Amino acid sequence: LLWLGPENPSVTLFREYLRIDTVHPKPDYDAAIQFLERVGTDLGLTCQKVEVCQGRVVLVLTWPGTNPRLRSILLNSHTDVVPVFEEHWTYPPFEAVKDSQGNIYARGAQDMKCVSIQYLEAIRRLKAEGKSFARTIHLSFVPDEEVGGHKGMVMFLQRPEFKALNVGFALDEGLASPSDTYSVFYGEKSPWWIKVKCTGSPGHGSRFITNTAAEKLHKVITSFLAFRESEKQRLKSNTSLTLGDVTSLNLTMLEGGVSFNVVPSEMAVGFDVRIPPTVDLKAFEEQVAAWCQAAGDGVTYEFHQKCMDQQITSTEESDPWWKAFSGPTCGPTAHPGLTVLPHPQAGYPALGFSPMNRTPVLLHDHNEFLNEDVFLRGIDIYARLLPALASVPPLPAES
Repeated sequence: LLWLGPENPSVTLFREYLRIDTVHPKPDYDAAIQFLERVGTDLGLTCQKVEVCQGRVVLVLTWPGTNPRLRSILLNSHTDVVPVFEEHWTYPPFEAVKDSQGNIYARGAQDMKCVSIQYLEAIRRLKAEGKSFARTIHLSFVPDEEVGGHKGMVMFLQRPEFKALNVGFALDEGLASPSDTYSVFYGEKSPWWIKVKCTGSPGHGSRFITNTAAEKLHKVITSFLAFRESEKQRLKSNTSLTLGDVTSLNLTMLEGGVSFNVVPSEMAVGFDVRIPPTVDLKAFEEQVAAWCQAAGDGVTYEFHQKCMDQQITSTEESDPWWKAFSGPTCGPTAHPGLTVLPHPQAGYPALGFSPMNRTPVLLHDHNEFLNEDVFLRGIDIYARLLPALASVPPLPAES
């Protein structure tokens, strides 16, 4: 059964954005930027497009504050979404179908086109109420986040246009929460993408070739996945731990082989590792090197991503940013639940927050959806949250 009744205009706008196909490997960034620029112009926001490299544009929408000397609030979101396997979806993943319960099915419904529209619709409401605030609010819409951000936020951070934003505090994406509690992320796991290459003796598939790449690959995989299991059990056995407190590790790629009857001379495996701020990164890399060395000669590793930033944002009650954030997000039935988010923070105080409680975590999963009532409550939250953040009094460094 599908939804047939009248629809809130904010929901209609959300569904329109979801229908823009920004899936990798060929995201339609032009259509997304045109859509967001149209909405921003409609809201009276200033628009700036920064081409960080060929074909990759960061859009910045700005609501100027009354005191431009104060550091600004940055609301970040990404426009791209991960690939889909349509055969596993109940509804086409880029049609934004809404069922009779108000669940909106689309790739990007949770990750993270909802937050982009919630930012915009909260600002629409505040501007309609005639509100203004001391601090400037910027909205940045970045490409390529789902493939590491190397041609998106990473390059934007080095640009003079970013420095001119004068950022003091940032909000970025979080995760859905199945419980009443909203998840809030105050630190970042360090994402390491590691590719291990194993070389060995080639030969005919009918013989017992010694010192093969496959045997070494097997040892490497065994070492990495044994560590994965130990971290998984550590999380399971200690109820005080969250996913942010342990190192997550997944085997995500396998390469090698040319024919069924040829023993290959080289094979490779890729791992996605997310390391908490509490872990000694130097010691962890030494462990990776030891696993590779134990697999035999001709085993090397290389990093396709290696984040070394272990900064965390203060959640002390005395911290002005946390105090401004935590008040509006707390309610009679919901409160922030703190954990660690696997995204880089770039050295600025930042929190990861997607206001989706009572919602299964479906980012990157089949049948990703968000209920329209949850979506609309998120706008309410941002409409309280943004005034609090944009009204933080001048800090000592700003006096």
